[in-house]
Amino acid sequence: MSTTEPDALLGPADIRELAATLGVRPTKQRGQNFVIDANTVRRIVRTAEVRPDDVVVEVGPGLGSLTLALLEAADRVVAVEIDDVLAGALPATVAARMPERADRFTLVHSDAMQVRELPGPPPTALVANLPYNVAVPVLLTMLDRFPTIERTLVMVQAEVADRLAARPGNKVYGVPSVKANWYTDVKRAGSIGRKVFWPAPNVDSGLVSLVRRAEPVATTASKAEVFAVVDAAFAQRRKTLRAALSGWAGSAPAAEAALVAAGISPQARGEALTVEEFAAIAENKPALSGSDSAGSDSAGSDSAGSAE
Repeated sequence: MSTTEPDALLGPADIRELAATLGVRPTKQRGQNFVIDANTVRRIVRTAEVRPDDVVVEVGPGLGSLTLALLEAADRVVAVEIDDVLAGALPATVAARMPERADRFTLVHSDAMQVRELPGPPPTALVANLPYNVAVPVLLTMLDRFPTIERTLVMVQAEVADRLAARPGNKVYGVPSVKANWYTDVKRAGSIGRKVFWPAPNVDSGLVSLVRRAEPVATTASKAEVFAVVDAAFAQRRKTLRAALSGWAGSAPAAEAALVAAGISPQARGEALTVEEFAAIAENKPALSGSDSAGSDSAGSDSAGSAE
């Protein structure tokens, strides 16, 4: 582990000076809110339980506040940044403030949703302050494409954190909750106030811990098949599953048959089901004929439908 001095991290004055030098103004379009408090980024690293042998991938590093704290604790950090100016500046910031760790840092200038491989050793952890507008799809995409990621800690809008960590029966339990549980065991890991950001957002933030499942969900259905059921169930979340899954199954009676075969009440609603129960429904999808089957699996994507 590095023995860098405390002032290697960025404080409020450093952040504003860097931004001014680069001509950067945080944009709502990309959901940019920069962390300006060194204690907060160290808390994130501690909560993420970053180890000296970890290869950490960070999405949306911005000006480098969290990046530098991760470099203090991890073996390597790979940062994925879409913004041209920020991506161009971050390696220089790392080299200037933490020169002895600069060779442990790699920047990938790309949209995280487009990244399918990362340089260097496989990542073991994901730690990120995710832009609010793309947090859920980015999180699920990274978990899907990089199965070596064992532990994840993300800072997201508090409402999104609640949805990700919700359990069946909770009123905010929905698509993000179920899909995150396909990959990981999820829990809330703390709250973050607004004053540690620049600019201060209009919403509170929350930390979410996601630990890769020791064993995948036991099912013969594919991820796409399970996610198709999840998407259909929550597209009309106020309806019973018999009604909500009628399009997915081909008809309401066919949906009822699949539910009964899976051991689930046709009168239940999606918000009451675990990911394992959604998988059981997917396993019992009736075979459709001809035109009835057209488009029935179109919703099985990685996207999490964060409006739920």
